Amino acid sequence: MADEDYNDVDMGYEDEPPEPEIEEGDEEEVDNNNEEIPDTLEPEGEAKGKEAATQRPQKTSKYMTKYEHARILGTRALQIRFMNTPVVVEQEGEADPLEIAMKEVRERKIPFTIRRYLPDGSYEDWGVDELIVEDTWKRQVGGD
Repeated sequence: MADEDYNDVDMGYEDEPPEPEIEEGDEEEVDNNNEEIPDTLEPEGEAKGKEAATQRPQKTSKYMTKYEHARILGTRALQIRFMNTPVVVEQEGEADPLEIAMKEVRERKIPFTIRRYLPDGSYEDWGVDELIVEDTWKRQVGGD
């Protein structure tokens, strides 16, 4: 292709709407609406979560599934090992992040929330401290 095929014309879209012109008075008008700022120091998501938990009863089981248990242990162990997050239980010589995560789950001090989605598209949030955790390995080896 030759250079004369191209013109110095704007190569934009033909149906593109023109940009609005800003007048001098429009720049100074700023909407200072302070209604969006909450009066409390609590984050908005936490406030809504507390209201939802008190308004309707939970529909799903209060038992933690083995899949939730595995995901929580793995996620928490990664946080402890690679992200240097503070451990919320007292360490008694444990160095393995997975062992520490298991101890946190047993003592119900893990700072996680499990979101369970329901078939109608809604969801329920459960704190790890609210769920009952069964040690499946004890049942497999015949322990109490």
